[in-house]
Order: sequence, then structure tokens, then C-alpha cells
Amino acid sequence: MKKILIQTLIDIIYYLILCMATFLMLRMILGYASFDSKYEFLSQKQSYLHIKTWLYSFYIHVFFSLFTLIAGFTQFSSFILAHYKKLHKLLGKVYVIAVLFINVPSAFVMAIYASGLMPSKIAFIILDSLWFLFTYKAYQTAINKDFKSHKEYMIRSYALTFSAITLRTWRIVLSALFVITPLHLYMIDAWMGFVPNLLMAEFIIRRRLY
Repeated sequence: MKKILIQTLIDIIYYLILCMATFLMLRMILGYASFDSKYEFLSQKQSYLHIKTWLYSFYIHVFFSLFTLIAGFTQFSSFILAHYKKLHKLLGKVYVIAVLFINVPSAFVMAIYASGLMPSKIAFIILDSLWFLFTYKAYQTAINKDFKSHKEYMIRSYALTFSAITLRTWRIVLSALFVITPLHLYMIDAWMGFVPNLLMAEFIIRRRLY
């Protein structure tokens, strides 16, 4: 009974975080849906707007990020897993396809053109490579019915998916706490957006908090 209550509490906390993250992402995406070339992040990328590969990759990445966040989060719902296994598997496949064939390729293009010079480019390339690896391993272990490893790799994969939120959160926090140039802020933020997420994922896995 105690274990069920703890798991229910964890699920509630996770859902509250997702609701907040979804709201923030939806708010951002609605702004980009206007295709205003000077909205938010695009205002800093005026010199890249003529590069169609970058521009298309940017919009693909932005519009699919919310979809991937929600599809991936459902994989951790004990209720869906217990009562709707077919839905769990379907959404899992959707998540894998979205990450491997849509989000990672588009993010990789953006990584090549990332601001913040080489430190930022390296950070985003590492993020994208690990995102692909962990998601693929999550799929592979599910196929092999190694469900313990499957869940652990999904935690790692989703930690990187959630960097869509933490990247923007750290940017706000760092700019509020420190006087820092935009260039250096972007360099630091590129690493802060996903490294703490991976550390938290490993903490959850090692402590069996799932």
C-alpha cells in the first residue's frame, strides 16, 4: 500500500511538471506559429534566415518538441502501463519515431549553426548524439523484452527530451542572477540545458526512484 501511494505521489509530481512544461512550450510555439522572423529566438538568428535547411529544421524542431514531450511522458505513467498496454506501446513507437527521425536530425542541423562558437556546437552535438543513442537503446531493449533496461534508457532519453524546457529555464535563471554577455550565456546554457538532466536521470536510476 505504501509503495502504491509513493508511486501515485511521484506520478502526480511528474504530471504537474509536465503541465507546467507543456504550458511554457505551447506559449512559445504559438508565438512561432505566426512565422514572424523577428520573434524571440529568431531575432538573434537573422543572419541564418536565408539558409533554408536551418530555417526548416528550426520550425520542425519547435513544432514537434511539444508533441515529443507529451508522447514521451506517457511512457512513465503506471496507470497507462497497467490498464492500456497497447496505448503504451503505440505512444512509445510514436515517441521513438519522432525522436530518431524528426527531432534529432533537425536538432543536429541547428547544432551545426549554434551560437556560442565551438563550445555550444559541441554541447548540442553531444546532446543530440546521446539523445539518439538512448532512445534507440530504449527501443532495442523493449524489443528484447529487457524491460528494466528499457525503462532506464527511457529515463535517460526523456531527460534529454526535457532539455527543451531546462535550456530555456537556465537561460532565464542565469541572466537574472549574473551580468553576462549573450555569447557567454549561450555557451554556458548549452551545457546546463542537458548535463544536470542526465545527472538527475542517473540519480533516479541508481536510487530506483521509478
